[in-house]
Amino acid sequence: MRTEIIKGKNYWHCQGQCRNLQKLNVSKCQGLNDELMRLVSEGCPALLHLNLSHTDITNGTLRLLSRSFSNLQYLNLAYCRKFTDKGLQYLGSGRGCHKLIYLDLSGCLQISVEGFKNIAKSCSRIQYLTINEMPTLTDRCIQALVGKCQKIISIEFNEAPHVSDIAFKALAECQLVKIKIEGSNRITDLSFKMMSKHWPCLDRICMTDCQKITDTGLKLIAPLANIAVLNLSDCMRISDAGLKSFVEGFAGSKIRELTLANCSNITDGSLIKIAQRCASLVYLNLRSCQAVTDNGIEVLAMLPSLTHINVSGIVISDQTLEALGRNGKIKEITISECKSISDAGIKRFCMDVKHLDYMDFSFCRQLSNQSIKHLSFNCHKLTSLSMVGCPRVTDIGLQYLGAVCTYLHYLDISGCVNITDKALKSLWKSCLQLRILKMLYCPNITRQAVSKYTSRLQKYEYNNDEPPLWFGYDSGSQVFSKKKQKKTLSREKSLSIKSEDTTQLQKLNNEN
Repeated sequence: MRTEIIKGKNYWHCQGQCRNLQKLNVSKCQGLNDELMRLVSEGCPALLHLNLSHTDITNGTLRLLSRSFSNLQYLNLAYCRKFTDKGLQYLGSGRGCHKLIYLDLSGCLQISVEGFKNIAKSCSRIQYLTINEMPTLTDRCIQALVGKCQKIISIEFNEAPHVSDIAFKALAECQLVKIKIEGSNRITDLSFKMMSKHWPCLDRICMTDCQKITDTGLKLIAPLANIAVLNLSDCMRISDAGLKSFVEGFAGSKIRELTLANCSNITDGSLIKIAQRCASLVYLNLRSCQAVTDNGIEVLAMLPSLTHINVSGIVISDQTLEALGRNGKIKEITISECKSISDAGIKRFCMDVKHLDYMDFSFCRQLSNQSIKHLSFNCHKLTSLSMVGCPRVTDIGLQYLGAVCTYLHYLDISGCVNITDKALKSLWKSCLQLRILKMLYCPNITRQAVSKYTSRLQKYEYNNDEPPLWFGYDSGSQVFSKKKQKKTLSREKSLSIKSEDTTQLQKLNNEN
């Protein structure tokens, strides 16, 4: 059950009579409090899954959980900031939440080391732990938790800059299968050594934006045989040498998802080795790997299982795009900011990808209605399309799309300044399954048309503002010169600084 707007007390009393209710999602319910949760707790003893994220619950609700939901297995408290360490102690009182196996504490900045000790005492069976966007999380917090919670198999710590190798050492007694860490400059190759030594069953490693990880770390995990997912986005010190060691290891033939976005030292040599060794690879993300060229991308067409690929921000030619198309199995492709691709390249690519489901060619300003035509007439199963920042696409392009792509669910035409109300009407008539439509920076689409043709949508975004400067052109499709763009950006930055200074002065004056 899912609800976003809080109902009256009678409504919650009715929910409290659902004795067989097992799953309740009240995330972001405005006004949800301890009293309303009491009504639910009185009549739902079978509850297994409870999502309280982004609500105002306090220690009182945590006390209720331990008394009324002794079978609870899933608990999401993300961004609930009104309970304290003491409230977590309540989870172990009464009959307690001793069967809890999933806990999400993302954004709960108020929890201290003492709070993690209370969790360890109360919920020693936890297997899945998620603590994202919590800059206060430290190694001591993890040490306090795993002292008694040694059944953890999955950890997720995104935006936790103070977590280091010490936390991994503390987790050595657990049997981790999944690790996801983002944005920690204290994680080094030593953590990869811990992985190799203590967690032979690891199948998912996501270590993004961890700047101290080097090729040595990849060499250390090469003996692990079960890794199916590896994400090293923004790990700038990874190079061909490390990747070669990894794919030549035991996991090379089993890896299914590999993400190397912004790994600027990865070259064609790595791609050749991937094509030779990674026969099971389904997903490959090479976004902004600037050292990669046509030669490397073309070799990837040899991969027998590849269906999802991201080569955005890389200089590739029509010939390379055609080679990827000849793979015949591509279902999703992202080629945003690939400025050397033309309508002819899109035409040749689309001829062989009959199962294409998703395409993103945002900020390819050189592409026109012809690309939409070839995409529409060849890829009838398309469900998602993003063409942000393509000023040469007009109503005619969307008429092609609406005429054939009847399965379309998601469309983003933001910054397509030459699209008008006529295109919306065409989509309304033809794309009956369209659910999400984004139309930011579309000055030729009127609010009246948006009101008329969006009632069927699940979600839409719209404004008729001028495109931002970084789009590189104005509402008349006039491309900015680099000199003008630089000058305007400098002026906007100066105005922004002055605005911030004025705000600070006003704040000081108000305080005085």
